[in-house]
Amino acid sequence: MIELEHLSKIYGKGAAAVQALRNVSLRVSAGEFIAMMGPSGSGKSTCMNILGFLDTPSEGGYDFQGCPVQTLSRNQRALLRRHFVGFVFQGFNLLARTSALENVELPLVYRRMPRAQRRTKALAALAAVGLEGRAAHTPTELSGGQQQRVAIARALVTDPALLLADEPTGNLDSARGHEIMELLVRLNQARGLTIVMVTHEADIAAYADRTVHFFDGAVQHEASR
Repeated sequence: MIELEHLSKIYGKGAAAVQALRNVSLRVSAGEFIAMMGPSGSGKSTCMNILGFLDTPSEGGYDFQGCPVQTLSRNQRALLRRHFVGFVFQGFNLLARTSALENVELPLVYRRMPRAQRRTKALAALAAVGLEGRAAHTPTELSGGQQQRVAIARALVTDPALLLADEPTGNLDSARGHEIMELLVRLNQARGLTIVMVTHEADIAAYADRTVHFFDGAVQHEASR
């Protein structure tokens, strides 16, 4: 599904230039669950932004399902992001005064999907994360773990090929964090959903099939479960 070839990313120019990625080559097969680890500034978040079409490499190639992403325009990358990628963030990023159901529906609103159809899909996504009884609740009426489940449902509602999770347990206590990871594993196994996750925690990375360790912008080593 994903193939990065000798990817580099440089921010700034001249003396102010910072090389965030250095000659990164990485392959992710459809249905894999990958964790990316490394200290702050190691390049893992930059790599995730490129995977999610939010940024572009300075050098090298990125093929997504056979499509050479580096040749696409900004609008073409935005279409890929909208139709193929779901995002889950550490901070949940839910609309505070909006119900769980409406939060999950939001990506379908941008697709101009009819209301009845998007409501059906949003309810199914909430059921998939175990929140079918919380559709009318706002984020302030939900626990942190439940809010993250809503965020995962929002990412799932468009039936993405790829789920990108940036520190998905970072704002949760240990027990809720492991519940979220068990949910992601079930989604990966039951749906064949490809997941790439950034984490600082070794016990969280252990849920993945493979862990890719970054250091100083390069892939230092990989380890399979």
